[in-house]
Amino acid sequence: MIDLDVIKYLTGFLVVAISAYQIALFLQKKIHFPLITGLILTGIIAGSSFLNFIPKYALPKLDFLNEIALAVIAFSAGAELHLEELRSRLNSIKWMTIGQLIATFVLSTAFVFVIADYIPFMQNFDPKVKFAIALLFGTIFVARSPSSAIAIINEMRARGPFVKTAMGVTVVIDVLVIILFAISFAIVKTIIIGESLNLTFLLVLLLEISTSIILGFLFGKLLKLILQTNLHGNIKAALIILTGYSIYLLNHWVAQHTSLAGFHFELEPLLTAIIASFYVTNYTKFNHEFEEIILKISPFIYIIFFTLTGDSLSLQTLINVIEIALILFAVRIVSLIIGGFIGIWAAKEEPKYAKIAWMPYVTQAGVAIGLTTMVSEAFPDWGQEFETIIIAIIVINQLIGPPLFKWAIKYAGEAHKKQEFKPSIIEHYAVIFSLDSISLAIARKLIKQGWLVKIVTTQKQHNIKDIDILQVKEYNKENIAQLNLGQPDSVILLYPDDQKNYEIAEWIYETIGSPNMITRLESGAFAAKFKEIGVKVIEPTAAMVNLIDHMVRAPEATNILLGFDKNQDTIDVEVRNPDLVGLRIRDLHLPQDVIILSLKRKGNTVITHGYTQLRLGDILTFVGSKKSLEQVRLRFEF
Repeated sequence: MIDLDVIKYLTGFLVVAISAYQIALFLQKKIHFPLITGLILTGIIAGSSFLNFIPKYALPKLDFLNEIALAVIAFSAGAELHLEELRSRLNSIKWMTIGQLIATFVLSTAFVFVIADYIPFMQNFDPKVKFAIALLFGTIFVARSPSSAIAIINEMRARGPFVKTAMGVTVVIDVLVIILFAISFAIVKTIIIGESLNLTFLLVLLLEISTSIILGFLFGKLLKLILQTNLHGNIKAALIILTGYSIYLLNHWVAQHTSLAGFHFELEPLLTAIIASFYVTNYTKFNHEFEEIILKISPFIYIIFFTLTGDSLSLQTLINVIEIALILFAVRIVSLIIGGFIGIWAAKEEPKYAKIAWMPYVTQAGVAIGLTTMVSEAFPDWGQEFETIIIAIIVINQLIGPPLFKWAIKYAGEAHKKQEFKPSIIEHYAVIFSLDSISLAIARKLIKQGWLVKIVTTQKQHNIKDIDILQVKEYNKENIAQLNLGQPDSVILLYPDDQKNYEIAEWIYETIGSPNMITRLESGAFAAKFKEIGVKVIEPTAAMVNLIDHMVRAPEATNILLGFDKNQDTIDVEVRNPDLVGLRIRDLHLPQDVIILSLKRKGNTVITHGYTQLRLGDILTFVGSKKSLEQVRLRFEF
């Protein structure tokens, strides 16, 4: 029978989650607040300690959302473990993982145990229980955030040995921490219940972990069956989510119906989910599709999970524990630094990495919060205070971690972020790489339109007087840097080698930031790479087909665009005249023989209408007579 209370609470929570996402987005744009932190804080405000939109008694009814989210988070972590990509840095990853895991776990556990009397909810516990809880702190402090690391690496376009090691360690640790948590959690439950830690307990624990791993491979095969069907992508996504939730349903059933040698027998659903994802990613041909589906559904899952986490927290408790959270945050940082030194020393890495080796591992997110939630649910007497302290530490990690990782990437020299483009004093300046009949024709046509054009070539013999020709021995970054090209508006790459063209384009992207790069594609292998850095790609065969198609369907417009109509032309004009800012297109009073083809604003094409208002920096494409276009240019670029 349908539980109407669940439907009511679920509907209310979804409204809160949508609002939380909008608020978190606003905070992210305005004050660069991490999205996860914004969701948690909004959840706290909407929860029982403040607005009470989601009352405390409603949370148990929504536990299934937590379990779905945890399964997807585990799928996401496992999908990042690409064995092939880790092999080149395997030694560094191994030692850095060992250093970080041991240092963080041992030092954090020991410190929490020593200061247990200063942590309010631990003060009256027996030393054994204090040690058990310290184990949980130490375990969760080990967890990292692959999703945050990937976001930073993508933003910085980072690559190199330091980044590859950091990414490998982050993913491997998030797999190992689940196994470590399974062991610690079982020990903690045994200590608190009062059972002895004997050989039978260890054998049962080993069987639990082994069974969870075997089930992981079985669920991986189930995911493979789903992915190899011809179902629509959204249906596959729904079945993957259902598969993740079924792991938790199986765990509940086993826990209720199974015991072994007097011990409760429980599976480790997070471990099962992460192994299932690992199997699909590394041992099936559906890894790309699986990753795309996980990437597609993850944002929705994170919104639900982190908002629900916030709803379950007490604002007053969070305020009360902030001091101890700051102390434990500092302890974790110290342990990360020590772990970094151990890893660098053991792997015999360059000493320069020692002072930044810990910085990629500060940020925490999904897995850490997921493990914390499990503790909170298992030990309701003190679990919420434990959870609040951990969440406070994670919020601090989210604020401090990303800037540290970005700085470390820059220090290691592995950032490849786009240089901010600063327009040249010379207007309409283009550089063409390669000297052939096509590049000469393009150069002469641009020069007729008033452009300054330079051609860069490796050819030694040329007899060209009307174009500025710059000679280099070889197309490489060092030689091009010595040319002092300045800030060209456009760069045209026509060298018959996609690899060389890409190397030049990437150098320009990182050092000049030219807003307009164009290349002729020799093969399809580099198409995605060129598009990633904003290069406009012309595939000759496709271009010819499209050109003929346009000439058949719109011959007059094509004649104008190709310059066949000698009386007509097209130009791009930037709005620089402050008197035009805020003016509507219908009020521009353009010459009768001039029309607007398009408007670009901050790199995005805007669909215009009569009431579209102009902004400073807008780029408008006009078509019309040459005389009238010159009048328009003077008016707009005043």
